[in-house]
Amino acid sequence: MSRSSVGTLMAIAFLLVPHPAPAQDPPLAGLDAYVERVLRDWEAPGIAVAVVKDDSVVLERGYGMRQVGGREPVDAQTLFAIASTTKAFTAAALAMLVDEGRLHWDDRVADVLPGFQLSDPYASREMRVRDLLSHRSGLPRGDALWYASPFDRAEVLRRVRLLEPASSFRSAYGYQNIMFLAAGELVQAVTDTSWDEFLRTRIFEPLGMRRTRTSVRGLEAVGNLATPHGRIEGAVTPVAWRNFDNVGGAGSIVSSVHDMAQWLRLQLGEGDYRGRRLLSDSAIREMRTAQTAIRTGLDDERVFPDTHLRAYGLGWFLEDYRGRLMVRHSGSLDGMRTHVVLLPEEELGVVVMTNLAESRVPQAVAWYVVDQFLAPADRDWSAVLLEEARRDRERADSAERRLETERLHGTEPTHPLAELAGRYESAVYGAALVDLRDGTLRLSVGPSYVGTLDHWHLNTFRATWDDRYLGRDFVSFDLDRMGRVAALDVAGFGPFRRVRPGEVEP
Repeated sequence: MSRSSVGTLMAIAFLLVPHPAPAQDPPLAGLDAYVERVLRDWEAPGIAVAVVKDDSVVLERGYGMRQVGGREPVDAQTLFAIASTTKAFTAAALAMLVDEGRLHWDDRVADVLPGFQLSDPYASREMRVRDLLSHRSGLPRGDALWYASPFDRAEVLRRVRLLEPASSFRSAYGYQNIMFLAAGELVQAVTDTSWDEFLRTRIFEPLGMRRTRTSVRGLEAVGNLATPHGRIEGAVTPVAWRNFDNVGGAGSIVSSVHDMAQWLRLQLGEGDYRGRRLLSDSAIREMRTAQTAIRTGLDDERVFPDTHLRAYGLGWFLEDYRGRLMVRHSGSLDGMRTHVVLLPEEELGVVVMTNLAESRVPQAVAWYVVDQFLAPADRDWSAVLLEEARRDRERADSAERRLETERLHGTEPTHPLAELAGRYESAVYGAALVDLRDGTLRLSVGPSYVGTLDHWHLNTFRATWDDRYLGRDFVSFDLDRMGRVAALDVAGFGPFRRVRPGEVEP
C-alpha cells in the first residue's frame, strides 16, 4: 500500500471516530480583563482576589497598586482590613466553645459576661449568646462609641448600657457592632484567654493564616500593607490607617486573600480543614440557620432580582441566589472594603479586597466570579453597581441642595461666640470642648473629631473636621428656658450638656 493510501485511510478513520468537543474556556478565563476594567470604572487603586473550588485554591491574585500613584503592586499576600467579615470568626470561636460544652447558644449573656448591661432591663436579663450574633438586640448602631473614639473594648462595652433602644428586643433586624464586641469578650470570660489569642491559636495557626492578626499595632513592620483610600472632594486620596482595635470581635482583623482562602476552605469543608476537624458540622449548620429576617426594599429588588429571601444567621448574611444558598458578609472600614461569598452547594468560595472604601468593587468582582461558575449571566455587575452608586450620589447631592434651600440667610447666633465656647458633657460619649480662637469656634469630641465650626444659620453651625475623611457634620447650640446656652447637639453623637464652672459633671 502506498504512503498516500495509508494517509487517506488514516484521515477517514479520524473522521469516523467520535471526538470530544473542544474544551470551553475555564470559568475564570475572563477574570483578569474584567478586574482591570473594574479598577478603571471605580478608580480603585488595588484589588486582591482569591477563589476556592472543591477544596482547592484555584486563584489568588492581586491587581493594581497598594497606593494610588505608587509602584508597589498588590499581591495575594497584601494585608487589608477585613472589617465586619471578622464577625464570622467571632461566631466560629463561640461555636468551638459550644462544641466543647463550655458554652451554649442559649446561655444568658449576663450569666457569662460579668457586668453586661443594657438600658432595657428585660434585654439585659434575656439576651442570649445567639442574640449577640444575630443583630436583634434592639439597640441603635452607636458606632460613635468605638469609631475614632478614645475608649478601649471594656469601656465601650460598659457605656453601651447608656444607649437608648431603637426598637424592642428581638422585634427587628438592626445591624449592631457592639454586640459582636461583647461576643468576643465572652471568649475571655469562658476561657481566660483573650479573643485575640484564642483566634490566633485556635483558627489562624491551624489554618496557616500566618500574616493575619487582630490588631493594627505593628503593621508597618509586617510589610506588604495596602494603603487605605477615600474619595475626598471627588478625588481618590490616601488616608492613614486608623486604630480600630477597640471594636474587637466586630471588625478588627487584618488579613490577605492568601490567608482568607484557607478560611474559605474551612467553611466549605463544613468545619474540616485538610482532614482536621476544627468545627462540628452541627455548628456550621447553626451559623447558617436564619436567626433574624431582613426586609428587602425596592433597591434590593432592582439590584438583586434573583434574590427572594434574606436573613442573618450567626455572623453571616444568608440569602438565595439563582436557586442556591449564598452565605456572605461585607466589611468596610476607613479606606478598605472586603467581601466574602460562600456557595456551599457548589463548594465555591470567593474573597475580594480593595483599598477604596467608597466603592462596591468587592461585590462587583465576587458576584462576577460566582456567575462564571454557575453559568455565565448577562449581568455586568460593575455597571449595575456603578448605577446604584450614581443614584446614591444623586440622592446625596439632592439632600445637600435641599439643605441650602432651607438655610436661613442673614441670621446670627443668639449669643456671642465667646458665650458658646465651653465644656459640654455626655454620659455616653464623654466631653465635647468648644474653644474660641482668633474669632473662630473650634470643636473637639474625643481625639479624632476635631474641627472648625462655620456658622450655618441661627444657632446651628457646620463642623468641618480636620481629618478630611470624617467629612462634615451639623452642630447646634440649644438654650434653656432662661435663654442660656444649655446643650450642644452634634450629629452622629447626640446632645452634650453644658458644664459651667463649679457644676458637677454628669
